[in-house]
Amino acid sequence: MRVQNLLGKTVLWTFLLIIAFITLIPVVITILGSFKTNAELTTGATFLPGNWQFANYGEAWEQANFSRYTLNSLIVAVASVIGTLLVSSMAAYVVDRMDFFGKKIYVGLQAFTMFVAVGAVVLRPQFDLMVKLNLHSSLWGVILILISAHASIFFILLSFMKGIPRELDEAALIDGSSLNRTFWRIVLPLLGPGLGVGALFTFRGAWNEYLLPLVFTMTKPELQTLTVGLANLKYGISAASQTHYMMAGACLSILPILIAYIFANKSFMQMTAGSLKG
Repeated sequence: MRVQNLLGKTVLWTFLLIIAFITLIPVVITILGSFKTNAELTTGATFLPGNWQFANYGEAWEQANFSRYTLNSLIVAVASVIGTLLVSSMAAYVVDRMDFFGKKIYVGLQAFTMFVAVGAVVLRPQFDLMVKLNLHSSLWGVILILISAHASIFFILLSFMKGIPRELDEAALIDGSSLNRTFWRIVLPLLGPGLGVGALFTFRGAWNEYLLPLVFTMTKPELQTLTVGLANLKYGISAASQTHYMMAGACLSILPILIAYIFANKSFMQMTAGSLKG
């Protein structure tokens, strides 16, 4: 029995180490590549940089206009997080606490939009809709579309909502609290862990979004986000490949995501604990 347990743990840890290696090795290669010259990256002769090029980060910052594009990305990401959490939390509250005509259809449509990836198929209709709203050359068009893709966050918050006792709502209503006041003052604060996880997923998706900002900022380059700006680093003024600058820029763009993960770590732990108890 002890031998079987030891064998099982060995297989498990071996599998986890292989997965960790496969996941981390591209990150390590990118970080090391950001300190290499373009010639070293092209030839691929060495794993470590021959001469550490710290100036790559300064060049990437200047050429990609990081300060402006980072601000644009933050605007898109933060606005998408706020809008998505508001819409998803209110929708989850209504679905869990109330009965209304078409409830199952609504939940089914939410699931459909989450599991069926339509991708670029809906890009043209979305753009045409934003043209009619006069938002086709604005970051607000991108933000509204990102908020509309809130199905996964809706189901995360719905699962948390089911863990909040209905007796709290009933007690608040008996004390004279309105439905809106009950949601904002009682239910929403108890959704803290779910909101933290939802905020992280939404922030990551909005921060890494490339196609929508590319399409909506073609006529206004000053509104480009960081992902679009990084793609512009691929070729310099002389049309020469600048892979080393792209890697340096990619490392810089990862930092906000890492910071978000650090702040949301507690919410992940609470979410995991809740799922184990359930």
